[in-house]
Amino acid sequence: MPNEAPQAEPPEKAPAANAVSPKTVNSSFPPPADQPTQIGPRGIRYDINHGARISLPERSEGHWRIRLTDLDSGNILFQNDSKGAFVRSSKRFFVRFGIDVWDVNEAGVETSVLSHKLDLRDREVLVHFPIGTLGDTMGWFAYAARLAETTGARVTCSLSKLIIPLLKDAYPNLRLVTPEEVVEQKLSEQAYATYCLGLFFDDAVFEWQPTDFRYVGLHRTAGYILGVDPTEEAPRIVIPDDSRPIAEPYVCIAVQASTQAKMWNNPNGWREVISFLKARGFRVICIDQKPVHGGGIVWNHIPHGAEDETGNRPLAERARWLRHAAAFIGLSSGLTWLAWAAGCPIVMISGFTHPSNEFDTPYRVINWHTCNSCWNDPRHRFDHHDYLYCPRHKGTDRQFECTRLITPAQVIRALERVPAVAATTQYDQAAD
Repeated sequence: MPNEAPQAEPPEKAPAANAVSPKTVNSSFPPPADQPTQIGPRGIRYDINHGARISLPERSEGHWRIRLTDLDSGNILFQNDSKGAFVRSSKRFFVRFGIDVWDVNEAGVETSVLSHKLDLRDREVLVHFPIGTLGDTMGWFAYAARLAETTGARVTCSLSKLIIPLLKDAYPNLRLVTPEEVVEQKLSEQAYATYCLGLFFDDAVFEWQPTDFRYVGLHRTAGYILGVDPTEEAPRIVIPDDSRPIAEPYVCIAVQASTQAKMWNNPNGWREVISFLKARGFRVICIDQKPVHGGGIVWNHIPHGAEDETGNRPLAERARWLRHAAAFIGLSSGLTWLAWAAGCPIVMISGFTHPSNEFDTPYRVINWHTCNSCWNDPRHRFDHHDYLYCPRHKGTDRQFECTRLITPAQVIRALERVPAVAATTQYDQAAD
C-alpha cells in the first residue's frame, strides 16, 4: 500500500525523517492556516489546504484509524492507527481525496467518526499564482476560471497587483487579491482548499504537480495541477481604453526576455524584419518594458527603425497596442502571452523552448537544424541566476545557436502568412 502521507505522529513528538511539517510550504506562497479549517466531530479538524490535512486530538483510551483515499482511482493512499496525530498528504495538487476516521476501542471494535469526500461546490478555494511572472499568469488564469466553472467553488485567486486590473472585470465570478491581502484578510483561515500554481523544477517526487511541466507545456501544467481539462484557452482581459492608439497600420515587437537564450540572437534579424515591415507601410512599435536590457557583457537595445513605446506603464496600455496591431513579433516571454490574451496574431521566435511549451500559433518560428528545446529537457535544470544560461554549448561557438540560426527570411515568411501583412504583399504583387 503506497504511503501518500508521512507516518502519523503524536502532536508533541518530532516528525519522522520523511515527514513534512504542517507549516512547511513552498516559500513562494502564503502558508495555509496553522490548523485545518474544517471542524469535524470529536475535535477532529480537516481541510485540503496544500494537500489533505487532518488533525486528530490526543486520546488516552483506544485509538484513531485514519485513511486517505483517491476516490477517482480507488487507491488507498495512506492508512495508520494513532493515539493522536497531524496527518498531511504529500500531494498538494488536486486529488479528489476521501478522508475517513474511525474510533477503535480497547476491544478493537471500530466505529466510523468521519467520512468526508472532497467536494468544492460552494466552498472557499484559494489558487495562488507566483508574483513577477506575467506570462505564467496569462497562461494559467483560464484554468483557475475553469476550476470555478466545473466545480461550483468560490475561487479566490492570489496574484500580482499589476495584473489584476486586466482580469478582474473579465471574471466577475472570481475574487482577485494580492498575496498581501491574503495575509491581511486571513483568507487562508477561511479556505477549504488551496492549490499553488508554479513551475516546480525540482519536484522529482511530484508533490506539487502530477506530471513534469516540461512534458505538458508551461500553460497546460495548471490544468493538471487543478484537475481540470488541460486544453489551452486564452484568458479574457478587459482594456479600459480600447481605442486604436494610432491611425496608421502598425506591428508591435518585444525583443527582450528574462534570459539571453530566449532572445533572437541573429545579429541581422530585427533590422531586416523591421525593414521588410516598413517597406510595406507598417510602423513598428517596440513595447518592451525597458529600452535597454541585459546582463554582464551582453545588452540588448531597441532595434533600429522601431519606435520607442517602452517604459513602466500599465499592462492595459500594452494590451491596447496589441489589440489593434496587425501582428506581434515576440519571444517566449510575458508580452507574447499578453498578446495571446489580446487576440493579436503572433509570430513567435523561439528555439530555447519546444513549440509545445507555449500556446498554438500558426506563425511559430523555430530552426530544427540547430540545437533546440533545452528548456523542455528535464536533464537540464534551468538556472535563473545565469543570464547567459546555455546548458549544452555555453562558452563555445555554438552558444545560443537555437535562435542565432533562425534567419530573418524564416520570420518574414511567417509574417507573410499573417492576413494583414499578406494583404500588403498581394497589393504589391498586383501593382507589379
